[in-house]
Amino acid sequence: MNKKIRIAQFGLGPIGIACLSLLSRKNRFEVVGGIDIREALVGHSLNDVVGSSSFGSAQIYESFEALAHETPVDAVLHTVGSRANTSLEQMKPMIEAGCAIVSSCEELLFPALRAPEETALADTHCHKTGGRILGTGVNPGFVLDVLPICLTGICADVRAVYGERVVDASTRRQPLQKKVGSGLPPEAFIELEKKGLAGHAGFHESLMLIAHALGWTVGPISDSIEAVVASEQIETDHFTIEVGQTAGLHQIVHASSPEGHEIHLDLKMYQGAKDPHDYLRLDSEPPIEATVHGGIAGDLATVAALVNALPRLMQADPGVRLMTELSLPKCVV
Repeated sequence: MNKKIRIAQFGLGPIGIACLSLLSRKNRFEVVGGIDIREALVGHSLNDVVGSSSFGSAQIYESFEALAHETPVDAVLHTVGSRANTSLEQMKPMIEAGCAIVSSCEELLFPALRAPEETALADTHCHKTGGRILGTGVNPGFVLDVLPICLTGICADVRAVYGERVVDASTRRQPLQKKVGSGLPPEAFIELEKKGLAGHAGFHESLMLIAHALGWTVGPISDSIEAVVASEQIETDHFTIEVGQTAGLHQIVHASSPEGHEIHLDLKMYQGAKDPHDYLRLDSEPPIEATVHGGIAGDLATVAALVNALPRLMQADPGVRLMTELSLPKCVV
């Protein structure tokens, strides 16, 4: 692993651009190009789009195939979409090229939950080509799944896992503020959530990763969501939210096993949230409680999680991998 990893960035939204900025600071990586379907970006220099001079002659292409025709690619950072089946379809040419793919797609944290057939096919294909796929991020991908799993490593017995995350959405990027319903009438937000167009993606996957890691058979998963309604006008860089409009969401997922094990995850993500924090409690021997005061800064942490996972994924066996199958997360220099 001494040679630089040749990386393509798939998707040049806010997270994709932030990934490129972080990659430019890391010695392990060489960015060979970007991929985006927007015609206005295709053919442009990455330096122009990112506002950097770190990427040499690397350009933006309309597809992975077009980029790979010009230069070898070892790995791809995939930062487009939330649905496992769509993302796995996009990844087919990358798998064919034997790439390691780290994705921010929330459902890829535990893809067999919603896309079992597509996951099995992708896994088989990866074993033939040497490709690897991993879904990760800060949440899902760390705070309410990988971190509590790690805490169980010092327990003689675990009976239940409780996780709570309170996020001030005003500190996050515009797409996320939109996704939590900012400025919508509460009933309109709930209707969008029912259609899968709003709300927090990957919550069920976090619960299932915990259950899988602990060997618990749980189900069914109960899921409740409600709009957090603004009691005063809220102004952010992207939205003005009036009294009575949606400021964000409160979502809970819960499941138990026939043996009495329980997993309960609680997320409050709304504009102007007071006392943001991440809190974990294990009903265990010994009992464990842990709080991150202020909470983990989501956007930067997501980008760091993606970038830091790349070398570990490349050292893992080919296939569709889970975060619990990789070596311990750590910062890459």
